[in-house]
Amino acid sequence: MTTISIIGTGNMATAIGARAVQHGHAVEIIGRSRSKAEAAADAIGHGATVGTYGERPSGGIVFVAVLYQHAVDVVAQFGDTLAGKILVDITNPFNASGTGVVTTPGSSVAQQIAAIAPKDAEVIKAFNTIFRNVLAEAAPLDALFAGGSAGARARFAAFLQSIGIRPLDAGGPEETYVLEWAAILLMGLARNGAGWNVALSADLR
Repeated sequence: MTTISIIGTGNMATAIGARAVQHGHAVEIIGRSRSKAEAAADAIGHGATVGTYGERPSGGIVFVAVLYQHAVDVVAQFGDTLAGKILVDITNPFNASGTGVVTTPGSSVAQQIAAIAPKDAEVIKAFNTIFRNVLAEAAPLDALFAGGSAGARARFAAFLQSIGIRPLDAGGPEETYVLEWAAILLMGLARNGAGWNVALSADLR
């Protein structure tokens, strides 16, 4: 069993948490609003707990599940409490129309987080290319991820496998910007006939 912490109380936070607890992991929810964090933990169930905002998360893997505009500030507020953690950036920095991203090559949200996170924290981009309703289903699926060191990605891949998700390692930090655009591809498919239950996958031959 692994303990994961999730900073955020929205739909993606509860979907990730629910999938984790259903596969035997412990989940800690952290939010600026204690009442919202408690509501999210109640929705997840299975003993999900509530942490204190700004204090050291209990999980070795910490999901940053907030709006992209707040992600860097949130990590800065936690500061050294995130030392040694794997930080998972799930954000999508979409423009107003959802047809592009507001980041630039070399400055993905994950790379911005890595620049201000403790030096021994590992920042991985993941789950930004999976719709919440798809993640909430029990069915197996694929997850693209990138960032951090090879060792951190291997640890994260093991976690994904433990919750019924096939890990698709896309590479190091430079590929995190590519994943932000992959989410735009997913949005395009959904809007143009594939529907909102579509998921990205790969045929590895």
